[in-house]
Amino acid sequence: MGESLVRVAVVGAGGWGKNHLRIFKEMGALAAFAEPDESKRDHYQAKLGVPGYPDLETLINTEDLDAISICTPTSTHYQLAKKTIEHGVPTLVEKPLTYSSIEGGQLLQLSKKNKTLLTVGFIERFNPAINGIKEILVEKRLGDPLLLEFRRENRWAGVVTDVGVILDTSVHDIDTARWLFESEPKMVFARTGRVFTKYDDFATIILGFDSQRTAFLVSNWVTPRKVREVAVTCAKGSISGDYLTQEIRIDDGSTVTIPKRPWEEPLALELRSFLRSVNSGEPTVVSVKDGVNTTKIAEAAIASAQEGVPIYLQI
Repeated sequence: MGESLVRVAVVGAGGWGKNHLRIFKEMGALAAFAEPDESKRDHYQAKLGVPGYPDLETLINTEDLDAISICTPTSTHYQLAKKTIEHGVPTLVEKPLTYSSIEGGQLLQLSKKNKTLLTVGFIERFNPAINGIKEILVEKRLGDPLLLEFRRENRWAGVVTDVGVILDTSVHDIDTARWLFESEPKMVFARTGRVFTKYDDFATIILGFDSQRTAFLVSNWVTPRKVREVAVTCAKGSISGDYLTQEIRIDDGSTVTIPKRPWEEPLALELRSFLRSVNSGEPTVVSVKDGVNTTKIAEAAIASAQEGVPIYLQI
């Protein structure tokens, strides 16, 4: 079955959901969507030429679907994904998987019990810059990776109101650190603060992995200019990457190399990968366990900031 033969629905037509709608429409896979806001629903029905429903219940009981992507506020993820899994519909849930790791663990068990595909939208796994860095680390061209430094900054847009910067934003880099180091952190220490919301608006997180490897994450909703950068210190050199331009710079101590590669939209790559897994039955790039563990680490960061002490993990 090709992408164009898959019938996909998107739940939530808000800030990020509209991008899922656009890309699935471009693929020829968009069959319907659900959006409680009537004006948004009317807008996208007219624009995309597919039916819009006021809620997931009506959508799932009306349409014959091959897959669903959930792009709603974090606090709603558990109940919505539980319903799609119970209906046996392969599901992609935008990050984070759930508000709590306990809910995530319940979805993991339910997806296993129902043998229903479930994955999480960690888009940076599909960013060509991060994939380029991953290839260098796997090949050990610069020796073992020792330190990861992430900067993810931009002004709060007022869209996310149910979680803070750690659960909404830092989770991207928590997952990327896990993926690049190919292991789970043993220790988490964090400092946070508030400017605009009742949650954390800025956060500095240290993740201590085994063998002295460390990830340092800076995330905020304060900086006016959008920044998405990563730096990797290895035993024999360093790599820097820009998520936005997708440029990476490789420094081996004698020369700096900037590989040339075409710019590609990470979300399109992610959604194509999801549909390939729906079609083939192959495992998704991001597992449910990835989603659960990342939420556990984010919870530990929030707890560390509140208590002022490191949190030690056993994942």
